[in-house]
Amino acid sequence: MKKMMMKLGLASLALLPTLTLAAAPAVADKADNAFMMICTALVLFMTIPGIALFYGGLIRGKNVLSMLTQVAVTFALVCVLWVVYGYSLAFSEGNAFFGNFQWVMLKNIELKAVMGSFYQYIHVAFQASFACITVGLIVGALAERIRFSAVLIFVGVWLTLSYLPIAHMVWGGGYLAQDGALDFAGGTVVHINAAVAGLVGAYLVGKRAGFGKEAFKPHNLPMVFLGTAILYVGWFGFNAGSASSANEIAALAFVNTVVATAGAVLSWVFGEWALRGKPSLLGACSGFIAGLVAITPACGYVGVGGALIIGLAGGLAGIWGVTTLKRWLRVDDPCDVFGVHGVCGILGCILTGVFASGSLGGVGYAEGVTMGHQVWVQIFSCIVTVVWSGVVAFIGFKLADVIVGLRVPEEQEREGLDVNSHGENAYNQ
Repeated sequence: MKKMMMKLGLASLALLPTLTLAAAPAVADKADNAFMMICTALVLFMTIPGIALFYGGLIRGKNVLSMLTQVAVTFALVCVLWVVYGYSLAFSEGNAFFGNFQWVMLKNIELKAVMGSFYQYIHVAFQASFACITVGLIVGALAERIRFSAVLIFVGVWLTLSYLPIAHMVWGGGYLAQDGALDFAGGTVVHINAAVAGLVGAYLVGKRAGFGKEAFKPHNLPMVFLGTAILYVGWFGFNAGSASSANEIAALAFVNTVVATAGAVLSWVFGEWALRGKPSLLGACSGFIAGLVAITPACGYVGVGGALIIGLAGGLAGIWGVTTLKRWLRVDDPCDVFGVHGVCGILGCILTGVFASGSLGGVGYAEGVTMGHQVWVQIFSCIVTVVWSGVVAFIGFKLADVIVGLRVPEEQEREGLDVNSHGENAYNQ
């Protein structure tokens, strides 16, 4: 009996380390925490100044300050709404479409609370940066003729009723996540979501005065190039940071972003060269964005070979989107938001379902999932995003139209929004 009690005592002691570890609070990994802070700063850098300069250079000089102002102020508006209720509705537990209000004003988030291996406050900021750039993308489709106040009203409605539920559905454990949709860094949540809203807005606000009769050329291509370069560098925070850790998946997303983007630049430039007889800087810049968009949903799931194919396909799809499709749609989208972000985002989401296959060098599907099933899930997630964003965008723009009117008067439009909406000029006259 004494020997048996001794054995039981020793066995109990052997369990103590396990019990102690199980009860210990989660601690953030310093390397992962630093990595995520850097990635967050890079994504914030993509919006201010990346998107602002890229779009600002694409439009006419008399409207460049209006574009910079729209991007900057909507950025601030989204940040505030994100802290007040956005983060809670997107990432707390709830139903299939929305979270709950447990983290309103970030209450109930303790100072040392962790999300995975880094502090939850960094998760709040990282995801806020995604919401900011998504809204920033939309305004490029509305450039040169929309009222500033209408933009702000629309953003409040659309962020609440489109961005937050789609983020929850895909990344917050909601409807599309439960369905098995793969979206590593924002093909549906960011690019398709924003592109559809921009397309709806472009239709509702109407074409610019003189569109189709006058030449509308980018006023500053060096500014476009600078914005592109900033977006390219920032995108590594966007894609690699979505691994949520400085691990092998972050490394895979990083190299896939390099390879896919290079492929898209080449396919766009050589495609443009064949069609128009000359390769252009604008084409190269557009190729960068097309490749980055196309690889975004796939970067942590596909192998390097798959990333290259996605990039090459993205460049060609982007050319088609800004030429043929844009002509078919008969829409005035000054910054080609739908032609690049919509088309390449949809392409990337669908091809994620193909090249995630382990037999093609990807990380593989969930147990029991076939390529055919995964591709259908990817297509379905695109359909849900298109319909959801389109309906909410229509409501948001119509509400703004009722309250303040969508469009500035034609005489103000022809003179330029910089001086009429903001009382400033970008350049000395």
